Parts: sequence; structure tokens; C-alpha cells
Amino acid sequence: MRAPAGRIVAGAVVQGTSHLATGRGCQDAFRAASSPDGSALILAVADGAGSRERSALGAHLAVDVACRLLAADPPSADAGPAEWAAWLGERAGAVLDAYLLGVRALLGAEGQGSGAGEGSQGPAGAAEEGTLAAALAAALVRPPWVAFLQVGDCFGAVLTRQDGEQEQCRLALPAQHPADFLSTPGARDRVVTSVLHERWLSGVVLATDGCAPLALDHPSVLGLPVESGPLPSPRFFQPLAAALRANGGNAEPLRALLSGPQAARSGDDLTVLCALSPGGGPWS
Repeated sequence: MRAPAGRIVAGAVVQGTSHLATGRGCQDAFRAASSPDGSALILAVADGAGSRERSALGAHLAVDVACRLLAADPPSADAGPAEWAAWLGERAGAVLDAYLLGVRALLGAEGQGSGAGEGSQGPAGAAEEGTLAAALAAALVRPPWVAFLQVGDCFGAVLTRQDGEQEQCRLALPAQHPADFLSTPGARDRVVTSVLHERWLSGVVLATDGCAPLALDHPSVLGLPVESGPLPSPRFFQPLAAALRANGGNAEPLRALLSGPQAARSGDDLTVLCALSPGGGPWS
């Protein structure tokens, strides 16, 4: 997509080495879109379950549904936390419903079920729906707000830069249980939603779990206990943001990074999608 004015958007997906070795196709997907008025940007990455035969299709369906539904009537930048949280909760349910409807249509069950709500598996059945299983992380960026939606082990980070200081990164959307997918029975109970108001926001990054060895550090690196959870690696996020800004958003540095020897450690598909302020300072 063409990035809205004042924003750099870049994404790349690289097939994992274990997938190449076994002749298995890439099961990741990403997509970016903008709201109808161009004031908000939507990012989505999805990771198809490696053991499911049609999960690549499920991943593409997931990012398409998330971008389409998160673009619909987001709150204004002047709205308060309660309005943002209510909107995101409603959109999360809509994404799950639309994903299951899409799965059933792809399986030839369109129009035969009683609806896409929780507990309505339809004639295709939960087992068939699971063949398209995918994890999802999505974000709507309308500075200073970021609204996150997540099911499963994709993760997300935000970049910030206060005046005169170096750009900082924090993990805003830690990975959840790797066995959670949009098609998992009870998925509504596993959806994670989060709304951030960040005055100094300078970037948002989403990634699939194959990127974890490259993008995240163990807490022991900073002498923290394991309970602190993974930390965004300063060797990944800030240098990547600087490289993308320097070349105007050309994704080649990102693709090269995901194809390098360190990235190959995971063996899994790797996908990263970024939205950055061009100058490195906060979005206006």
C-alpha cells in the first residue's frame, strides 16, 4: 500500500529454513491499510499453524479481515480511553466473527450455519475450521493512540522518542500461548486487546513468533528475573527503524535482516511490519 502522508510503512515476509528444508510453503501473511479518511493506519500480521494443511490461507484471511474491520469508524484522536476501549472490544468480536464466516465460506459452508458467534461451529465443524488456524496481531495507529488486537503468539512493540533523546522501544504486545488461534474454540476468551495513549509515539512494529530469537532478548541480558519476560532487543528495533527511515521505507534492509544467519536460528517463517514517523520524532 501507499503510506499516508507523514508515515513510513514497510513489511517483509521470509520463508523459514525448516519450511524450505521440508518443502513446506510459507504460512505467514501481513497487510497494511488506511482508514477511509487517511487519518489512521492499520497493520496486521498472521502466522498460520505449522501443522495445519491450509493455515497459509487462514493467515491471509486473518490479515484481510483485521484490516477491513479495524478501518471501520475508529474513534477520533480526541476521544478518551473509555471510548477507545469500547470500540476495540466490539471490533475484536467482529474480527473473530468475520474470520469464522470466511473460513466456513472457504470450506463450502457459507449460508448453512446459524451464524458466526461463539458456540456456533456450523456444519464444517471445529476440526475442519482448524485446518485454516492462524494467530494474529493487529494494530490501529491514530497518534497519539495505538489500539492492539491479538490472538496467539505474534507480538508487537512501540517506538518512542522524546525531544533531544534517543529512540526507545518497549514490548507493548507480548506473545501469548502458541496454541491459541482465531479458530480455536473459546477464542473470544483468548483475545487480548490493549489501548495505548503515547504522546511520544514514533513507531509501531508487529512480528510473527519466528522473529522472536532475532528481535527479543532474554531478561537475564539486563540482569532481570525470568518472570520479567522477553525484552525488545536494541540490536533489532532501533537500527531497523533508522535504516528504513534512511531509505524512505524501502523494505530491502528488513528483508535482508530476516534472511540473515541469525534469523535462520528459529527455522520458522519470519514476518515484520512497521509503521514509522519519517524523521524519527513523535507523530504530530
